[in-house]
Amino acid sequence: MFVKKYKKYGHIKPEINLTSMIDVMCILMSVFMVTAPMLTTGMSVNLPTGAKTAIEGAEKSVNIVIDKVGNIYIGKEKILRKNLKGKLQAMLKQNPSLSIVISGDTNTQYGKVIEIMGDLKTAGFKKVGLKTDPMENKKG
Repeated sequence: MFVKKYKKYGHIKPEINLTSMIDVMCILMSVFMVTAPMLTTGMSVNLPTGAKTAIEGAEKSVNIVIDKVGNIYIGKEKILRKNLKGKLQAMLKQNPSLSIVISGDTNTQYGKVIEIMGDLKTAGFKKVGLKTDPMENKKG
């Protein structure tokens, strides 16, 4: 590291070399960009396809997963349907702006998803969405 000296008095001029700091910040940023998509949690389900663009919201949401067998999960925690309403009502009391996103497997019975949506409505949720995979661009 080069240190400049004042010619007149012979004092050392303090300066910070920003090049190495910028290199470190770029490396950290690229590491976070690569690892951030891997941090999503939940069960792996085969989602149906839907609209090409995603709908995004600023509020916090809870992901409810229904697998092809009909098991219900909140994140990775399996929960019985009879306990779902009480657990979600407690979450709603803590955060009134909470929204729900249902991720139903493609092979899940339609009636099972509708039953869960009915439970959510009676629990007091106003914001309920269905998660889908975006459709591919099809040229015909």
